[in-house]
Order: sequence, then C-alpha cells, then structure tokens
Amino acid sequence: MLKLDIQMFAVPFHRVSKTRKRMRRSHNAMEAPTTNKCPNCGVMIKPHRVCKACGYYKGKSVIEVKSSEAE
Repeated sequence: MLKLDIQMFAVPFHRVSKTRKRMRRSHNAMEAPTTNKCPNCGVMIKPHRVCKACGYYKGKSVIEVKSSEAE
C-alpha cells in the first residue's frame, strides 16, 4: 500500500493576528433599520415608503386605509 503525505485542506502560511481578524470583521456588525417620522400622522416608518397608518406619501394621499374601528 502506498502512503501519501498530502493534506486535503488549505493550511495558512502565517497566523492571522487578532487585530487583523477583527479589522476584517468590522463591517459585519448589525445595524438598526433607519426610520423616519411620518409628517402626516407621526408614526415611525421606513424612508421612501407609504405610511401604513394614514396612507400618505410625500404629503399626498396615495392609498385608502381602512380604520380598525370599523371592524
């Protein structure tokens, strides 16, 4: 039987320091989503979206919103 001394996976030539490893991972941090206050009703919404509470976008009524009181 022939015995080969071959490694089947990549082996790093130099050790990666803690600082270099952490600098590489510095962009992986979680961020809170950006929210703006609706100028019409004051509810917090994502930017450039129609407000689900009042149906306004850029000061104009875009969709008709059913009130929860009617149900």
